[in-house]
Amino acid sequence: MIASLAFYVFAAILIASAAMVVSARNPVHAVLFLILAFFNAAALFVLAGAEFLAMILVIVYVGAVAVLFLFVVMMLDINFAQLREGFQRYAPVGAAIGIVLLVELGGVLAGWKFAPTASTLRFAPRDASLTNTAQLGRMIYTDYIFLFQVSGLVLLVAMIGAIVLTLRDRGPSPTASRHQNIARQIARDAAVTMVMMDVPTGGPTLGHIKPIVEEKAPEPAHDDHHAHGAH
Repeated sequence: MIASLAFYVFAAILIASAAMVVSARNPVHAVLFLILAFFNAAALFVLAGAEFLAMILVIVYVGAVAVLFLFVVMMLDINFAQLREGFQRYAPVGAAIGIVLLVELGGVLAGWKFAPTASTLRFAPRDASLTNTAQLGRMIYTDYIFLFQVSGLVLLVAMIGAIVLTLRDRGPSPTASRHQNIARQIARDAAVTMVMMDVPTGGPTLGHIKPIVEEKAPEPAHDDHHAHGAH
């Protein structure tokens, strides 16, 4: 009785938080609702006896992926007014695509059925002396270790490809890539990195400090590679 009640509670919160992820106007709130959805999904995994998947969901997705999304969204200077521009103009196109996807999902669900041998898989032999996590570990890292390593290699190639496609030198322009010059960093003096100023009584303010720093700060020196162009 308690397990059934907990299932319905976690499932209801999961559905509500998932709906808020796609309907929240503030992206920070959307990420927070996503984290809430992950926690409730992990609770459902625990109720189903899949504690390994529950811990993976909390540690990997909440502890790394969702938190990374949150930091990226908070650090980006997003203009919400600009994002909402043209919403009514593109709304019919988005609605048409949504209807097509809904029809496709309906077709998939209409033609879906259990395999004849699906019911017998529940009675597959298992080692009663091992926990669920231990059996998953043996299956992944022993029986299917080759496929596991290949999937990791595919993800590594995709990550390197994304970096190669997006990280390129654009030449001597304000948006060009900046290269580290260790010798120049070591040889710099205090006048380049520090500005002495008199702060008025009552504490510094940004409006008082910023003009002084911009006036006293020396012009940044560019590398010869950028000054004379790429050779």
